[in-house]
Amino acid sequence: MSSDPLPISSRSLAFVTGATGLLGNNVVRELLAEGWRVRALVRSPEKAARQFAGLDVEIVKGDMLDVAGFADALSGVDAVFHTAAFFRDSYKGGSHWPALKAANVDGTRALLEEGYRAGVRRFVHVSSIAVLIGAPGAVIDETMLRHERDADDYYRSKILSDREVLGFLDAHPDAWAAMVLPGWMHGPGDIGPTSAGQTVLDVASGRLPGLPPGSFSVVDARDVARAMILANAHGRRGERYLAAGRHMTMAELVPLIGAATGAKTPTRRIPQGVLYLIAAGNEIYARLTGKPVLLSWAMARTVAREADRSRYDPGKSQRELGLTFRPVAETLADEVAWFRANGWLTT
Repeated sequence: MSSDPLPISSRSLAFVTGATGLLGNNVVRELLAEGWRVRALVRSPEKAARQFAGLDVEIVKGDMLDVAGFADALSGVDAVFHTAAFFRDSYKGGSHWPALKAANVDGTRALLEEGYRAGVRRFVHVSSIAVLIGAPGAVIDETMLRHERDADDYYRSKILSDREVLGFLDAHPDAWAAMVLPGWMHGPGDIGPTSAGQTVLDVASGRLPGLPPGSFSVVDARDVARAMILANAHGRRGERYLAAGRHMTMAELVPLIGAATGAKTPTRRIPQGVLYLIAAGNEIYARLTGKPVLLSWAMARTVAREADRSRYDPGKSQRELGLTFRPVAETLADEVAWFRANGWLTT
């Protein structure tokens, strides 16, 4: 059984899913810096051309909803770094379980199977802190698994996608996989932008009406990218590795964003009850117009349920992988600089 890490040549070929995303593009850049050749799965070649201008990256157009459609591109690949997931739209109002299951669960299963048929035996899977849970204020590690009954639809999809990875390993003793669990990622290269990047833009433009409730584990996407490469090099088969970052409340994070952007930040706190009222109104708007909203009922519930459940123990990742985290202020400064350089912020 392949239980130990295998040596990887510096000219090995990596296949990165979700390559234009905040995490994916940083994985691509980190791999290139390490000397890998990179084959990047993207849905939009135009976006990829902007994201990877000047970089030697092989672009593959495809979608996790149709893995068979790009399966030929898995031939010759030494390791798959799977960062693609359906996430952002699942918190923009309405029910999204079919799409979540199709992309995050069925797509992961198909990627494992098609990769194996193509000869791939190494797979680094981006899981999530969503698969873990602890009591408010508790320090959470990789053993504290969340039950499906305590999960919203997105969290459930990540729990089930992890099970696909572990079930695949049980059925294929010659395959190797490890899982990396990131927190709320910030950093440069957020071409989406993600909810994290949108928060920065909202603070910079004065659109944040107050300090929302809740807490998060804030991490630099570059540190998560590094965790994936370290997991491939040093991780153990079938293991989870936290790359969650630092516990912070929004009341702590927003002033740091203000300092990075030079914007004046609100001091008034938004009560949880008011957050629910805003979310309810947004849900009605979403149903009437079919347009996404910034604050859905699912997001308001998640903020309430996960409050002070964002303290994660990085000890295992530090000991086994040698993972370190950069300061949040550095992450935000680099994120803001990227937004300015790419025309998202003009002040």
